Amino acid sequence: MSIMRYALVFVFFFQLSIFGDSNNTNVSVATKKARFYYFVVPAVQKVHKELQTQYDEVYRDINLSKNTSKIEQLKKSYGVKTDKELLLALKPHPKSIVLAQAAMESAWATSRFFIQANNIFGVWSTHKNEARIAANKKRDGKKTIWLKKFDTLEDSVRWYYKTIAKHKAYKEFRELRYKSDNVMEMIQKLDKYSEMGDRYTKELGSLIKYNKLTKYDK
Repeated sequence: MSIMRYALVFVFFFQLSIFGDSNNTNVSVATKKARFYYFVVPAVQKVHKELQTQYDEVYRDINLSKNTSKIEQLKKSYGVKTDKELLLALKPHPKSIVLAQAAMESAWATSRFFIQANNIFGVWSTHKNEARIAANKKRDGKKTIWLKKFDTLEDSVRWYYKTIAKHKAYKEFRELRYKSDNVMEMIQKLDKYSEMGDRYTKELGSLIKYNKLTKYDK
């Protein structure tokens, strides 16, 4: 990490009063967004490039009937049986969608989970032996909610993409992203990502449009 980035991180923590409220009124919206773009965009771009390269290689190998053992291992990893299902799982969706969800879930990279655990998307932890941190609030006022702690922001993005690629709730989303590049159509199939349902997809769409996030898809 460069000296400049270290300096920015220092300012980041100072302004948030060391893991303060994500709605800290002392930090302007413009500052929050600037930090978000500085830290999150490079992580998303890096992982998207990795996944696109992997997808292109697998697509080519399937068409040429090459590296069949590698392809079979990937099918097991993603819980699929056919070549088509594997390609549906591997194709990365537009960065604008990832960034919009990241902004919503991390309050523009100011949430405590983002700061303390590199957890961009508020991912829960269900395994006591993995690195994790406790949420401030308890479920039903009694049960502790744990969130995964990632080594890097890139790891958080990789986990997110893998979840979208495997979970049955996003089957329609995977099918649509395989044949279309229409961001606004795709996000309609993410209604199951949040308990907010349709309201979540509407807010997602508004965030993408207002912040012109599709520029990162070019």
